[in-house]
Amino acid sequence: MKIQQIALATLLALAGAAAQAQVAVVVNPKNPAASLTADQVSAIFLGKTATLPSGATAAPVDQAEGSALREQFYGKVTGKQAAQVKAAWSRLVFSGKGTPPKELGSSAEVKKFVAANPDAIGYIEKSALDGSVKAVLTVD
Repeated sequence: MKIQQIALATLLALAGAAAQAQVAVVVNPKNPAASLTADQVSAIFLGKTATLPSGATAAPVDQAEGSALREQFYGKVTGKQAAQVKAAWSRLVFSGKGTPPKELGSSAEVKKFVAANPDAIGYIEKSALDGSVKAVLTVD
């Protein structure tokens, strides 16, 4: 009986690891950028820069706070946990040096916002990509 419990726990752990989707950082198809580095994306989403490589003012959009995709994005792209990101933005807002990315409730909402705004940048599940947005970075 104990071996079955261990096997089940192992299978559940492996299924959880496999459930993490690839994250695609997306921009409007009219954006001239063909690709961005993780450092460039990190700088935009952590408020270190307010511009896209083209020189246009970036309009970053986040997934909902507490979402698994948001946690994965910040962990992989910035190397920071949600609490660290929130603390960094709190300091920037308090000092008047920035406004955090607009928060949207789903990948569908992020796609819709990015598709309608030439300077927008966001992130969605790679599986949700379509012609309405352009992927500039993919992270596992």
